Amino acid sequence: MLVKEIMNTEVKTCSPGITVQAAAKSMVKQKVGSLIVVNPNGQVVGIVTDGDCLRDIVAAGKDSKKAKVSEVMTKEVVMISPETTVQEAVDIMEEKGIKKLPVMQGNRLTGIVTVMDIFRVEPKLVERLYTMFTPPSGKALAG
Repeated sequence: MLVKEIMNTEVKTCSPGITVQAAAKSMVKQKVGSLIVVNPNGQVVGIVTDGDCLRDIVAAGKDSKKAKVSEVMTKEVVMISPETTVQEAVDIMEEKGIKKLPVMQGNRLTGIVTVMDIFRVEPKLVERLYTMFTPPSGKALAG
């Protein structure tokens, strides 16, 4: 199975210049755990997650109304093509310790695939991903 068969094509994005508070509000409103950060030309320049906002702003005691997404986003975004197999996507997620992969067709953002997308279509991979994101204590990791 290919990623293009399971990816979400309605990718939620934001600008690197918006505040962390605005990004967090957008995630809540759109019921997503991350936003792909794009510059005015539409080029992917990062990804910001709810965990980034919590860890780097809230827990650090910073002002989310002043902090910019560019300060907390992950700049080295791991991306895949629509022709990537689901198995390859899982391998990448496991190797990099990530739960979301933007999907690029050339220079164009065409989708995103998440651990939850994979859970829905590949139940046999659930145990492998569960192990990856569950510490020895049995409590799931946040993020």
